[in-house]
Amino acid sequence: LTGTCWLMCNLVEHQINKSARADLQSEAVAFTANYSTDAAEVYYNSSLAAWNYQTGISEENLNAMNAENVKSAAFTKMYGEQAKAEFPDTSKLEESERRQIDSIKILGTANLNEADLNQYNDLTGGMEATYSTATVTMPDGRVLNLDPDLTALMATSRDYNELKYAWKGWYEAAGRPIRDDYESFVTLSNKASVADGFADTGEYWRSWYEMNGQLEATVDALWAELQPLYTELHAYVRRKLYEKYGSNYINLKAPIPAHLLGNMWAQQWGNIYDLVEPYSGKTGVDATPAMQSQGYDAMKMFKTSEEFFVSLGLDKMTDEFWANTMFVKPTDRDVVCHASAWDFYNKVDFRIKMCTVVNMEDLITIHHEMGHIQYYQQYKDQPIPFRGGANPGFHEAVGDTLALSVSTPKHLNKIGLLDEVEEDDEADINYLLSQAMDKIAFLPFGLMIDKWRWSVFSGDTPKAKYQEKWDQLRKDLQGITPPVERDGTTDFDPGAKYHVPANTPYIRYFVSFVVQFQFYQSMCNASGHQGPLYKCDFYQSKEAGAKLQKMLELGSSKPWQFAMNEITGSADMSTLALQEYFSPLTAWLKQKNLENGDTPGWTDMDWRP
Repeated sequence: LTGTCWLMCNLVEHQINKSARADLQSEAVAFTANYSTDAAEVYYNSSLAAWNYQTGISEENLNAMNAENVKSAAFTKMYGEQAKAEFPDTSKLEESERRQIDSIKILGTANLNEADLNQYNDLTGGMEATYSTATVTMPDGRVLNLDPDLTALMATSRDYNELKYAWKGWYEAAGRPIRDDYESFVTLSNKASVADGFADTGEYWRSWYEMNGQLEATVDALWAELQPLYTELHAYVRRKLYEKYGSNYINLKAPIPAHLLGNMWAQQWGNIYDLVEPYSGKTGVDATPAMQSQGYDAMKMFKTSEEFFVSLGLDKMTDEFWANTMFVKPTDRDVVCHASAWDFYNKVDFRIKMCTVVNMEDLITIHHEMGHIQYYQQYKDQPIPFRGGANPGFHEAVGDTLALSVSTPKHLNKIGLLDEVEEDDEADINYLLSQAMDKIAFLPFGLMIDKWRWSVFSGDTPKAKYQEKWDQLRKDLQGITPPVERDGTTDFDPGAKYHVPANTPYIRYFVSFVVQFQFYQSMCNASGHQGPLYKCDFYQSKEAGAKLQKMLELGSSKPWQFAMNEITGSADMSTLALQEYFSPLTAWLKQKNLENGDTPGWTDMDWRP
């Protein structure tokens, strides 16, 4: 009798537990559905207010944006607290609801009280406005904005002192004024993150990758595999700059002066390709002259990009995209020119904000930004918490993956932007070096910015050390040195890079520059490509498009390792595809540096021109 009672009692208890779990699951399904419905409206309004401010910088639009941010924070707090109260333990829920509710519980800046939140919004809006309206007055009286003026000057001038003046002026105009504000921002940001159970904001950002605290170790390991190629490229470029500017300005055993690499931040070096080209007389891969002679404008550049996506069987841009996108810089108001893609959460309104210039660099940027839009479109039917990349690096990689195909001589020839494709080893080295000046040169910069911010958020780098830490990371990782002495008490060079005042995490770009080669290799295989990886153009391959689409549709509904496996057949981030792509160049650089007697790396760390 006792045994029978025990068995019956356990069966009853099992049925009760099973019923309770079913009820809990049913409640979770209803809760998450209601959240997505309500969130779509709230996020549309906050996104629209942010768009209005960034495409029309004014006090009125700033106040309107901040007001919507306050409403958005109140919404986040309301649902987050409800989620915590009704679902304190999500382990018994099915995966979809568990992942959504765990996400909803993270309040972020909604944790802040009203006064702190208002201060936070004022700080972030003000820092971004300072960046976007900064100008440099040159010795001849010209007043230059960053875009397009300073960007063009850094890309085309070969006057050492003019470049130095522009570089110094920008870092003082954009960075210095926000140094104090940034310290206040860090305090408030950390306060919000600690309330969510994180040690600081850096730990919160790293949690997005679902790697159990191993993200930093993983990216360090990836960098260790790629650093030898970077140092070979650095040594080769340094030698070419030495030949151009001479020993007074370039030391063959020291870091490179930051203003000589064709870009305000020395993050990508493609604009000085003319100084480093291995073999002259070969057909170049810069489509800019052809674009300009054929009458390309911003709209034609965007249509060209859209056609590439459509050729893979992916979606066209929506009518709302074409009606609402900011294609060129307005002449009647200040705007944030930094290119960005926007999702307005209503499944049809997607936009890009860009001050387009007719050149190949911006054609590639358009493919990058339209890759974000394609991702938005593919996961638009997912619940709101899942409308994001599998991890932030995936979102950055999509358009760049297509751009690897777009930038091939084969493709440029196919669409009429290159007259002929030269098939010889010298032309191939030229092409690979032009790619490396962007893809390989960027890697340490992509790693450095968040290494700096993580140390700031953690408290390891206090305000007094902001500039010193930045300069040290640039030397150690990039082999770059500022062209003029920096003042640790007034200078704030990190603030002169958009993503710092705009509070946009950056390690995503390093991750992207690795995984995009994995995506590219997989799509090339799907398209039936034969031959060296760097020659692959999967344009018009529906098979390649289907491979990509399968990953895009997931959004963030699964851990990124699942999404990675969907497109590549492996769950790991790996540098092997990147190394295969650049393998002929790697061998060539090693040989060329050996012939020149140049040792990769930099030992005269404190040398300054």
